[in-house]
Amino acid sequence: MVFCCFRAGLLVVGAAWGIWLTGSSLVGAAVKAPRIRSKNLISVIFCEATAIYGVIMAIILANKVKKPDEAVSQLSENWDWPGYYYAGYGMFSSGLSVGLTNIASGVSVGIAGSSCAIGDAQDASLFVKILIVEIFASALGIFGIIVGIIQSNSCTFPITALE
Repeated sequence: MVFCCFRAGLLVVGAAWGIWLTGSSLVGAAVKAPRIRSKNLISVIFCEATAIYGVIMAIILANKVKKPDEAVSQLSENWDWPGYYYAGYGMFSSGLSVGLTNIASGVSVGIAGSSCAIGDAQDASLFVKILIVEIFASALGIFGIIVGIIQSNSCTFPITALE
């Protein structure tokens, strides 16, 4: 379960970093052009979406862990140890890939959102153009969760000993 906490931490860092970048530029640019405050909140929502991807992946990975058939203090020799290792490392790599791609997604959405707020304060026609760049930056997080789901599909923990 360490990987779930590690992944969630990475996702929150990515979302928080993006919100910090976007929010600070939005507040600063809103001094010159107060009209941009509500319109540019979409950038903050895109950053928050990266954290939601992590919640989705946490639910998927938490459902992969099953309780063994019988409760024992020590597993027998004929237990499927390679299956355990394969599933554990697969879940770890799935969580790590989702976490790292969503850090990149959160930061890139934050940078694009910052540029969107500053550009929109200067020229209102730039908003939609830079918003498209933000959508592509947010797609990094979607690609990461797709890769994580593909990686986690092969992770099934054994629940009984080998015969």
